[in-house]
Amino acid sequence: MLISDYDIDLEKVVKTIKNNNYKTIALQIPEGFKNYASKFVDFLEEKTNSTVIIIADPCYGACDIANIELLNLGVDFVIQIGHSELPNIGKYHIPMAFINALSKKEISKVVEKSLTYLEGKIIGIITTSQHVHRLNEVEDILKKNNFKPLISKGDKRISSKGQILGCNFSSATSLSKEVDCFLFIGSGTFHPLGILIDSKKPVIAADPYTNTVKKRELEELKDAILRQRYGAIANSKNSKKFGILIGIKRGQQRMKLVPELKKIIKDNNKESLVISLDFFSPESLEGFRDIDCFVSTACPRVAIDDYLRYKIPIITPIELEIVLGIRKWEDFKFDQIF
Repeated sequence: MLISDYDIDLEKVVKTIKNNNYKTIALQIPEGFKNYASKFVDFLEEKTNSTVIIIADPCYGACDIANIELLNLGVDFVIQIGHSELPNIGKYHIPMAFINALSKKEISKVVEKSLTYLEGKIIGIITTSQHVHRLNEVEDILKKNNFKPLISKGDKRISSKGQILGCNFSSATSLSKEVDCFLFIGSGTFHPLGILIDSKKPVIAADPYTNTVKKRELEELKDAILRQRYGAIANSKNSKKFGILIGIKRGQQRMKLVPELKKIIKDNNKESLVISLDFFSPESLEGFRDIDCFVSTACPRVAIDDYLRYKIPIITPIELEIVLGIRKWEDFKFDQIF
């Protein structure tokens, strides 16, 4: 099924639905695809004679798995559109299928445009799930222009070669010592920014949607984000009580971190309170007035993307180590989930 500039293969789940006689299906859709919800529903209900329920809650990624409470609605199958499955999640409470949204955008022009920005000869290629099927094309272009492209599989959280997530850059960082720079294919700045900070190698971002190439802009954004994070850490130095935030979303749960964080906080003669929540917002935390600083163990982007929305500082586990003097600022990294 072609939706705008994306190919979404819903046909692959039709057979699964029929074979298992699923009657009630829940559909998770990213914000950018909700305008096409009716087309998805019409297609599935016509092909399978099932009832499809749209989940209106935000869906931020494959870590954001449909809630078990859907069983109370009689849901026996869940389809998540726009993301590739996280291989290390394990079994689901309700059977699920992940249907990636593969971009149909032509990428050769922007890749050709990026060649003059590349540094050195050995180039690490990374992208998001929407463009993983085009990496062979990127490789060919680089080879024809006398570059040596490298693509890594990443760790157990990564489903495709060369893919990175907003919470996991292992496909890039595993190549850091081998490459001269990285070429990122995709839109947005968070993914290439994370690679730039963690790998300490130049990153060139080629956006096929706008046909633009960014390098200097990423360096400037890196400096701005590092200033922000330095400020967050400085504002947390005198904190006496920390709120350790645990995300309920299945793919963001890091309960193993809790005893470690509680211990280092206690060892520094400070207090902690463990707080769980599904959707992170300033409003859901404003009642904890005795907390001086929040430490988010959930999506690493919460502390960075939404930092200015919170009146109380919100930091990552790595930043907590800097606050407590366990890690030096020079060793700062983006928080990742492995």
